[in-house]
Amino acid sequence: MASRSMESRTGRNNQRYGDGGERLVAGVVPVNAAKTHVLLIQSTRRSGWVLPKGGWELDESCTEAAQREAWEEAGIACNIDYDLGQIIETRAPKQMSKEAPKALYQFYQATVTTEHAEWPEKHKRNRQWATYSEAEKALNARPELLEALKRSTLKR
Repeated sequence: MASRSMESRTGRNNQRYGDGGERLVAGVVPVNAAKTHVLLIQSTRRSGWVLPKGGWELDESCTEAAQREAWEEAGIACNIDYDLGQIIETRAPKQMSKEAPKALYQFYQATVTTEHAEWPEKHKRNRQWATYSEAEKALNARPELLEALKRSTLKR
């Protein structure tokens, strides 16, 4: 694996957009090898837990974007196992903004191979392993993340 930057990518100048103007977002449902737990990360925008995800940029494949986001936000190296498909944003229009436009999510199930002690967003995010039912409760306010979890092979 190439060396990893300790800087998170920021800005939207390399961001990919879909035909309808929606922001293309890549993410992972990071599971342990036994598929009994999923790794959640703290949201920076609101209290609560989320899955690692972020903008898919022009200079990378979608799987590379998903793995980069897993590194930047959760400090993990992971192997992509399955394509969980696309999930359309379901937030109400009043929750949209220029900073958070409508998005089209592409999620992958990924097995975590390494958890690093230092990572780019360590100063603003905690991470925690959760069972399916714990994750289901934690992601309840985010239908697109809940859908990705439901599509995973995490043991229920």
